[in-house]
Amino acid sequence: MSLDDLKAKIDTFSQPKIQILANVVNSLANPPEVNIRRKDSWLTGSTNWLEYFGLALSIHHGATTEPLRHTSFETAFRNACKSAGWEVDDPGSPTRRYIDVEVKLGSGEIRRLSLKSTAAKRIAESTAQISKLAEAAWIQDMRTARDRQAHLLNLLGNYREAVDAILMLRAFSKDGAPLRYQLIEIPTNLFASIEFEPLESFKSDAPAVECLVEGRPVAVVAIDRSDAKITIRRIQLSACIVHAEWVNHEARLL
Repeated sequence: MSLDDLKAKIDTFSQPKIQILANVVNSLANPPEVNIRRKDSWLTGSTNWLEYFGLALSIHHGATTEPLRHTSFETAFRNACKSAGWEVDDPGSPTRRYIDVEVKLGSGEIRRLSLKSTAAKRIAESTAQISKLAEAAWIQDMRTARDRQAHLLNLLGNYREAVDAILMLRAFSKDGAPLRYQLIEIPTNLFASIEFEPLESFKSDAPAVECLVEGRPVAVVAIDRSDAKITIRRIQLSACIVHAEWVNHEARLL
C-alpha cells in the first residue's frame, strides 16, 4: 500500500479508529530502548530481528499494560525471525513434542526451540525458574527410586534430543505493569549431568536433583508430584545466554 493509499483510507476513519491509529503510531515512534547483553549471539547479530521485536513490544503495550505472555511472545518471535529473513516452521504441529518453533538461519543452521515466558512478581536477577518444563503423568505412579530415575532420565533424554535451547522472555514488573523485558537462552545441555546422579538422589517422593557443569551447580531439576510436572529451579544466568533487554525510560509503555 502506498502512502497516498494509506492517507486516503485514513480520511475515511471514524474518530475511534483515528485514536487507535494514533496510539499505534505513537508506540512505533517511541519504541523501548534495547540493551544488547550478548553482542555476538545468533539473535542480537540481526538488527532486523531486534528492531522488529522491540516494535512488537511497543504495539502490544500501546493497547495494554499486561505483560507479553506465551502465545503473544511466540507470535512476536516468529514474525521477528521472518523479518530477519529466517525460515520458521508452521506453529502447533501435533506430532512434535517439546518444540515451539524451529528456525532456519541464513547460514542454514537450524535451531529447535522451546519458548517460555514469565511475569512472576519476584524475578531474581541472577537466576531463573521454569515452572513447567514438561508434563509427567507417570509421577503419581512411581513408588521406587529406580522407577523415578528411569522415567526422569528418559524424559530429559527425549527433551534434550528434541530441543536445542529454551528461550525465556522475563517481564520485570511493578504494580502489574512491565518495566523491563529480558530475553535469555537456557541450553538444554545443562541437564546432562543428571545421567550420572546416583540412585540415592531419587529416593524422595519428590526428588530435586542438582545439575552440574564442570562441578558447579547450575540448576535443579525437581519432580512436582502435586501437578505431575517437571520444574527447573535456580537456573544460573551465568550458565545461560542473556541476549538482550528492552526498557522504556519514559515509562510510557513498559
